[in-house]
Amino acid sequence: MDLANVVPWGRSFEEYQKMFGLSDDDLNKRILGCGDGPASFNAEATERGYQIISCDPVYQFNVEEIRRRIDEVYPEIMAKMQQGADSYIWDSLGSVEQLGKVRMAAMSRFLSDFDMAGSKDGMCQHPCLRCHSLILNSI
Repeated sequence: MDLANVVPWGRSFEEYQKMFGLSDDDLNKRILGCGDGPASFNAEATERGYQIISCDPVYQFNVEEIRRRIDEVYPEIMAKMQQGADSYIWDSLGSVEQLGKVRMAAMSRFLSDFDMAGSKDGMCQHPCLRCHSLILNSI
């Protein structure tokens, strides 16, 4: 996998909850997040006591590589969002600028959690961030 082909754009716990319609009953089950990328859902949910396992091929890269890629693509994403702003409904986020703040906060939270977890051979050693091979072995 080439990180240069990845466009990281992480979402927060609240965004996941709304996007997937996650109820309290849903959140109290074990959740597998596939393709989570740099979302803070896992870190925030784990902090709240939920059992989450996230997997994504991007987890093979270290925190600095992911951070660098986020910094590279963020201005381009925001410019494109601004160009197409009239195509979106801004009821929950209000504006392109607010969207950018929420997503950067989510990705920063992910990076902090991912950095604490450490990574080896594409597999996080943190109990809430694990990659594909570990998940398959635990099913």
